[in-house]
Amino acid sequence: MAPGLAVIGGTGVYDPALFEEATAREVSTPYGVVTVQVGRFRHRKVAFLNRHGAGHAVPPHRVNYRANIAALKALGVRAILATAAVGSLNVNMAPGHFVFVDQFLDFTRSRPQTFYDDRVVHLDMSEPYCPELRRVLWEKAQELGLPAHPRGTYVCTEGPRFETPAEIRMFRHMGADVVGMTGVPEVVLAREAEICYAAIAVVANYAAGVTPARLSHPEVVAAMEGYGADLRRLITATLEALDVERECACHRALAEA
Repeated sequence: MAPGLAVIGGTGVYDPALFEEATAREVSTPYGVVTVQVGRFRHRKVAFLNRHGAGHAVPPHRVNYRANIAALKALGVRAILATAAVGSLNVNMAPGHFVFVDQFLDFTRSRPQTFYDDRVVHLDMSEPYCPELRRVLWEKAQELGLPAHPRGTYVCTEGPRFETPAEIRMFRHMGADVVGMTGVPEVVLAREAEICYAAIAVVANYAAGVTPARLSHPEVVAAMEGYGADLRRLITATLEALDVERECACHRALAEA
């Protein structure tokens, strides 16, 4: 049985322990070998992929996004829930809130953005994140009483440094709500692979300049660990509610590309 669902763990989300009988599988792809944990959740197989590798050793600009998504595709994954620690540019999106982003701004510079280097593929990204996955996430967050926002614009920066207050002011003028370093090209590659993809953006802090506080990576990790219990509740409730066999426009994304 193929793992139809997958969770991608970002900063502070390393533990696939919410799954039973998890075993490591090495998946070879044209872009490299990826280690994926595959286990069971409520009698269905689920894959767990640690975006930053063991010990959080891979910085955001060096993550092998193509290999990661290709590995999940090879395993038979049809839907991905991706977690991401973000900084908030929107004072209404406070630390501890979940944001089910619906749009993104891409300010990365050095990352391969596509699987298709050998031919022209123009992919429609009017709805970058699967609306059905986002709907289920929003419903489950409401049922669980979690502080959440049904939409938001995510701006992806190159990293690994944090953004300057001037950059944050620019992003706010552009309409961004949260900022992170890993969402692109991950979401684009998932669409090219015709996999449903939704991001659970977890606000770890306010972005630079929004408050006087200085930013540090250990503080972001500590904040994410503090929100871990609520995040696990949200993920497990959503996984339980998803229909692995459902059909979605995401699964036909290349039909007109």
